[in-house]
This record gives sequence, structure tokens and C-alpha cells, in this order.
Amino acid sequence: MVGDFLQEMLMLYCIGAIGFIVRKTGVLNEHTNDVLTQLILYITLPALILFSLDIPFSFTIIKDFLWLFSMSVYVLLLSIFLAVWMRRRAQLPEKQQSVYESLIIFGNQGFIGYAVCFILFNEQGIIYLTMFNLFYLLLIWSYGIHLFIKGRNAISWKVILLNPGILSTFLGLIVLFSPVHFPETVSNALRSVGEITIPLSMILIGSLMANTKYKDIPLMLKNPHLWKAAMAKLLLIPSLLLPFALLSVPFSLLVIAILVSGMPSAPTTSLYAQKFDADTNFATSGVLLTTALCIISIPFIYTILHIL
Repeated sequence: MVGDFLQEMLMLYCIGAIGFIVRKTGVLNEHTNDVLTQLILYITLPALILFSLDIPFSFTIIKDFLWLFSMSVYVLLLSIFLAVWMRRRAQLPEKQQSVYESLIIFGNQGFIGYAVCFILFNEQGIIYLTMFNLFYLLLIWSYGIHLFIKGRNAISWKVILLNPGILSTFLGLIVLFSPVHFPETVSNALRSVGEITIPLSMILIGSLMANTKYKDIPLMLKNPHLWKAAMAKLLLIPSLLLPFALLSVPFSLLVIAILVSGMPSAPTTSLYAQKFDADTNFATSGVLLTTALCIISIPFIYTILHIL
């Protein structure tokens, strides 16, 4: 099982390498990241969520949903407290403080998270992750923005509730908990469009990493604050969920929760930093460092879970 997982992860890394190469060689231009992000967020990922949640209702689904939602709320709230504590101890410049917290709290659960869950449990993994991501989506579009504006502007609930991730998740949950289902033609179309989310996400990750300037790499590697944030995000935070192993949580749900909580920092942190005049270079360096390190940390966590 571990060997199969490592093989699948290697396949994802190969797709990411393709994204890196085509961006670095100029096959894809400087607008690539924006186009791929829009394509995934507004089209392919919502289609994947809607298709995956179009399944027969059962009481087991409700039980799984409660477990996943509870673990998500638990680990994200603890992450917030941890991030605040680490930020206070770090004594960073003002423009890096909000970035530092965001790097620790918010992971790449939408791109790499869906890819990892799909290779583990196929469509069932997407269902689990969609449930687990519900509180995360609300938090990153509310508290995530609050970190950067700190009272300068009011948060628009319209922006929060009308973003594609929230809309597709809520619509999918309505379909899941109701007797209404998509016609077969619509379902097949959603599946065809949704399944390209995984390779597109990895190409995007590779393309983002290709934007790093070689001269910035030594500075990134020498920054102790980025390494502390990376260790917290990739190893410490997922370990906070280990007490759930003592409860009657199904192993598949625990694996999803722990692995997804150990995803690298979300690219959204860089987008927020740029939009709200924070330290964009610091944000991008943190995202890239955790993304590079997750090549080791995700298989490591998965192996430990199977040993335990």
C-alpha cells in the first residue's frame, strides 16, 4: 500500500516537473499561472466537487461528515493559536507578520490536497476532502482576509459566499443530502471536466515554482522563520490530529484529515500579500519552500500512519 502510494506521488511530481519545464522554457508565458488558477477554481474543481457529491445518500455519509467537519474545525483553530504564538515570538517586520500567520494556518488543500486524496481513494477521497474543506473555505475567505486588512476594510460576505469553492461545495451538499441527482449526461460531463483538475493542479504548482529566481533561493533557505513555519505547517499541525486515532474515527477519514492538514502553504497567501500590500517575496518564498519540502513530508506522514 505504501509502495503504491509512493508510485502515485512520483507520478504527481512528474506532472509538476512538466509544468516547471514548460514554464521555464517559455512554452507557457507569464500569464500561465493566472489562467490555470482561474480555470481550476472556476471550472474544473467545481465540476469535480459536484460530480463527486452526486452519490446516493446514507446515514454513514452523515457520520463521516460530522467526523471530518469536527477534525477540520479542531485542527484549524489550533493552527490559528499556534500561528499567533509563533508570530509574536518571531518579531517580524509589520509586512511579514500577517504572511507568517497565513503560511502556518492555510494549506494547499484545493490543489495538491485533491490530487493526493484522489490517488488514495479515487472519487471517495474527493467526497471526504470536500467535507473536510468546508470550514477551511469559510475561514480562508474570512479570517484569511482579516489577517491582511486588520480592520482597514470590512470583509464582504458576498465575496465569501459567492466564491466558486463555497458555491460548488454547498450545491454539492444539497445534491448529496437530497433525492435529486444530475442527469447521466450532465454527470458524465462534470466527471470529464473535473478529472483534469488533478494534472492541471500539478502543472500549476510546477509553473509557480518556475517563477522563483535563482538568486532568491539562498535567501529563502537562510531564513529561519520560513523554516519554522514550514516545520509547523508540514509536521506539527498534522500531528495535532493524532489524538483522534484513540477515538472510533475510520482510518480512511483520519488519513485524509492528517495528510491534508500537512499540505504545503496555500498559494492564496501570495495572492493576499500582493493584493493587500504585504511582503509578497516573503509569502512566495514560504509557499515555495513548503511545496518543495512536501515531496518528502507527505510520503513520510503516510508511511508513519501505516506503521502506527
